[in-house]
Amino acid sequence: MQIDFHLCVTYVVSRLAGFGHREAETVAHCAQYVDDATNSGTIKFDNGAMFSRTSSAHKILDYKNFNELANRYVWIPFHFLPGNNGKKAGENPEGTFIEKLICRPGSFVAKDMINACIRGGNALYGLHRLGIALHVYADTWAHQEFAGVIHEVNAVKKLDDEENIDAAFGSKLKKFFGDIFDDIACEFASGIIPLGHGAALSLPDRPYLKWTYKDSRGNTVARDNPTQFLEAAHEMCRAVQRFRAGNPDADVPGLANADRERIMRMMTDIKDENGDERCKKWIDALKEGFFGFPPVTLGYIPKGAGSWKYQAIGSDKEVDIEAEKHPYSPSFLGSDWKLFHDALMAHRFSIINEVLPRYGICAA
Repeated sequence: MQIDFHLCVTYVVSRLAGFGHREAETVAHCAQYVDDATNSGTIKFDNGAMFSRTSSAHKILDYKNFNELANRYVWIPFHFLPGNNGKKAGENPEGTFIEKLICRPGSFVAKDMINACIRGGNALYGLHRLGIALHVYADTWAHQEFAGVIHEVNAVKKLDDEENIDAAFGSKLKKFFGDIFDDIACEFASGIIPLGHGAALSLPDRPYLKWTYKDSRGNTVARDNPTQFLEAAHEMCRAVQRFRAGNPDADVPGLANADRERIMRMMTDIKDENGDERCKKWIDALKEGFFGFPPVTLGYIPKGAGSWKYQAIGSDKEVDIEAEKHPYSPSFLGSDWKLFHDALMAHRFSIINEVLPRYGICAA
């Protein structure tokens, strides 16, 4: 999924679940920042203090995408949560280990992740961890049938979307070469990095698309993104309601029918190829009070002046020099940027060391 869902839909469902603006904004910011936190390493301060941060994403052409262990520390816990083929803890799917690693929508693994987040909700970074968990939870719908490892199971052929959109490679080339262009593009992506849904381009992440493809086993798979994304939003709302109740087993309603209709309308009516452009239209709808709560301005700055990182350590750089020393302020310990990175570490530890082992999955 892209910024229109991770930032805007997460904010909307958080408000509809009962959070106020500040809390929902924190949760939504963290949900999107999972895709933008590409830097790791040690931050050094001028008073001798130090802080170690981790990354939750790699850039598309980052060399780490070829490093299998680095992938497992990023793609598995933050983007392609293993689904154990939809089976409960202690049960094993047929086939080889890869069947355990393939992402499945709303799996028992995903529910255990949410439950662990709720049980740890009283931590200083509780809201931040919720945003991270909601990002991963949502991606189990968008990234279903793909795995966060380099494996032939991620190979894709015969992409076909109903609106003939292929933003990743350009509509002019597609028009010139016809359908064979999709085959060439998929073969290229599958062969270069058979990781996640890279071979399916951005089709799994765009809310308005209905599309089909042939998977690595030769099966034709039909995907209805609007319907699946709406289910994700409904389950995310239930997760937030349970978080607010402090009870992972609470009986909660999720989205009301009117709210579901509004969200579906937004997802199907907004068809810009670029996620940032779609996000702007969601933000405009929020300013107009479209979703039933008072009008609000939702902002997001991933890096640079005004960003959480800038507020925390005064850096407006895309990439920091590790030898650089930053001015230290006592407020750093309670800054959103630090709490986000604390939550990343807590989330990853929980997934790798607690949740996945219950399913017989040793991922990293």
